[in-house]
Amino acid sequence: MRPTVPPEPKTLGDRTGEQPPAGPGRAALLAATITVLVLCAADAVARSHPFGPRTRNVNDLGNQYVPFHAHLWDLLHGRGTGGLLVNWQSGYGASFLPDLGTYLTSPFALLVALFPRDRIDLAVYVITVLKIACAGAAMTWLLLRLRPGRWWAAGLLGASYALCGWTVATASYNLMWLDGLIALPLLCLVGEWVLSGRRPLLGVLVVTAVWIANFYTAYMATLAAVLVFLLRLWPAGLPYRRRLAAAGRAAVTFALGIGLAAPLVTVVYFGSAHASEGRFTRFAPVGTEDLLARLLPTTYSYGSPALFVGTTALLLALALPFHRAAPRRVRAGWTLLVLVVTLSMQWGPTHLMWHAFAAPQGSSYRQTFVVCALLVMAAWHALSYGPLDRRALGAAAGLLALIAAVASGSQLVRSFAWPVFLTAALGALLGLVLLGRERPVLRVAPAALAAVLLVGVQLGEATATDAVATRMRFGHMDDYAPWGDRQQQQADAIDRSDGWPRYRTDPGREQTVGNDPLELGGQGAQYYSSHTSAVLSSTLTALGFGWTSGGRSLQSLDNAVTDAVFSVGARVHSPPDPHQNWFPQDGSAVTVTREDVPPLVTVRPSAATGAFGPSPYRNQELLLGARVYTLPRITVLNGAGKRPYRSTDRRQGVRVGAKATITARCRAGSEVYLWAPYFSGTARLAGPSAYGPTGRFRADWRPLTKIAAMARLGTVPDSGRLTIELSANRLGVVPDQAVGCLDTGRLHSVVRQLRATGATRVTVSGSGGTLRAALPAGSKGIAVVAAPRIAGWRCAAGDGALVPARQYHGLIAVPLDGTATSVTCAFRPPGLRLGTAIGGGSLAVLAGLGVFGAVRRRRGVNMQPVA
Repeated sequence: MRPTVPPEPKTLGDRTGEQPPAGPGRAALLAATITVLVLCAADAVARSHPFGPRTRNVNDLGNQYVPFHAHLWDLLHGRGTGGLLVNWQSGYGASFLPDLGTYLTSPFALLVALFPRDRIDLAVYVITVLKIACAGAAMTWLLLRLRPGRWWAAGLLGASYALCGWTVATASYNLMWLDGLIALPLLCLVGEWVLSGRRPLLGVLVVTAVWIANFYTAYMATLAAVLVFLLRLWPAGLPYRRRLAAAGRAAVTFALGIGLAAPLVTVVYFGSAHASEGRFTRFAPVGTEDLLARLLPTTYSYGSPALFVGTTALLLALALPFHRAAPRRVRAGWTLLVLVVTLSMQWGPTHLMWHAFAAPQGSSYRQTFVVCALLVMAAWHALSYGPLDRRALGAAAGLLALIAAVASGSQLVRSFAWPVFLTAALGALLGLVLLGRERPVLRVAPAALAAVLLVGVQLGEATATDAVATRMRFGHMDDYAPWGDRQQQQADAIDRSDGWPRYRTDPGREQTVGNDPLELGGQGAQYYSSHTSAVLSSTLTALGFGWTSGGRSLQSLDNAVTDAVFSVGARVHSPPDPHQNWFPQDGSAVTVTREDVPPLVTVRPSAATGAFGPSPYRNQELLLGARVYTLPRITVLNGAGKRPYRSTDRRQGVRVGAKATITARCRAGSEVYLWAPYFSGTARLAGPSAYGPTGRFRADWRPLTKIAAMARLGTVPDSGRLTIELSANRLGVVPDQAVGCLDTGRLHSVVRQLRATGATRVTVSGSGGTLRAALPAGSKGIAVVAAPRIAGWRCAAGDGALVPARQYHGLIAVPLDGTATSVTCAFRPPGLRLGTAIGGGSLAVLAGLGVFGAVRRRRGVNMQPVA
């Protein structure tokens, strides 16, 4: 007799090398369909674009993500200024690869190319919906891989994950985070492939793809996938050595996948390292009432974790510890994992770990989707082991009631939440009870009735939760109009005026969004990104520019001196944005002014000396190389005609209230500027002979999130005496040297000299990473490129070797000895060389492992005995 060989233990306890159970395609399609229906229905209820008049463009969606996708549209259609290396439209020249890796490397982003340019908002909306639907489909496929079960139930829970509170309340307007929502189930699938010894190459490529799509949320998803992998490995019934081998395979798979993504990941990392610090809030955990409240439908807040996954999924997750049909290790493991990860969000060190050890700016609980995923997986394990008995269902209902009782003490549970929650709870309980019945109900199979009831509950409460989140975001976030007549008029004016790289065309001081140059065209100072460089932010602040978002959203400045310094030859002037209520309309139209300005590369007689001081007028002169301002002594009086008190904090100057006046004397005909970074309101020249524009200022002090830009107010009257009337909307501060009077004749003389000695021709490569300038023969001193000296620039005079560029008060500088007649500057993003080396090494290792595996398989085939 042939000896009996005991079967090897299966890697997952129930399958080895099998295909996924029947029905994953149908289940994934159901999840995607439910997701799309809920998202569209919720936007229709909330009357949100594109199903209503309300704009979707709140906060960073309008300021960053839509403009960056518009810029991607331009690049894909060959219309953008710059290329993959340098974005010459923003911040007078910004590194683009970090922004690309942060906002635009998702494969879904390429879909913008299929839409018209003026429908960019619709393109972003479609991308958002598709991402969320794909996340539901991916989770559904994972659930059926983890355990076999009813296909429609898997689809329902997949949709529960896709439509979780984190998605509808936080990520729907941070669409690059949605790649993490997709990444988590995909990475868990990679873990399943590792456990079963299947698809090693595909596993590596999936890891690479999700890390390229958005490495920030991919990092969180990777941590979650590792935890799920370890939990799956624990009860698998494998010998110790095989468990260790599986862990090793997983480590190699993830390491190689991340290594292949390194060329982009390292660039993004170093881009963040060189970025302006921005404004970060200290972490403070939320109270138990608020934490539990976010498990319920239609609750909303900006600063708490949105844990809603649907009442059905929550009931199933709560029932798992009491479901005797499930193995004890499964019940204990999944329950413990959900609790530990939830608590890790509430403790400072582990909370920071989830965010890659960098305190998040803005919403704090960005890792919440991990808890939502674990809740859904726990719910699936409860359901896949059979219908819940009375003990488990009763315990789950009791825990749900306890959660609701504790959450009732939270202000986040508003009156309209209770009808939605009670209806969903009753419907979910009845549906789960029907699943446990065997006899028909009303001549209909109980499972069919349960499916209809549970899907209906999911559709209703998810739609309500999404609609509430959409409407309530408007209560505490800025919002911005979608593309319309204003943007089209501005874009047309820019197209007619564009002369890059002979000169820059600035979209203007009256901005529509924080990234007007990307959305409208042109080349300006405006730039809002997580990678706004510290050198750009500090340089422009010293020159009197304004900013918001703690220094990461830089604004344009309507100033003749800085326009000369940065070669802004055309400037768009627009009325205040009618979508906003910051300032009233002034009846003006979109116009363009032009000036003769120096070329992009000028020649200065010597290297920079001295440093920036407290006065932006003197700092501008330092960059220009000539004295052009008069700084008069000013007298400030409040509305009662008395001198106001001086500021007692670090803002130097006097405090002004609702009304105040500033008087000074300057040369008649000179141009008046007001610099008041901590003032919020309007300023105008007063008097019968005074004329000029209204200066508009926006600033916040506590917390310091924005400072106002210097404003041009008009011309000094013939008397030489000027009076500025201030109308403030909050208590502000006027500095001692707030007024500057510009001698325009002197400025024009300086400009003519800089034009005569500057570059005769400037070219920029298609990638934007190489700039060349032809100089007059015998140029000596230093060539100054009107672009910030961000890390990565290397320059050379003539045919010399490229070396790290020097700087001239924050701008790119190249020494000249009188022999060179050209200057070349090339840009290489910091981290690109390191990332390329890591990526190349990972690719070599992956190829070596592939060859080794192929040789082993061939040897195994050749050694088989011939029958």
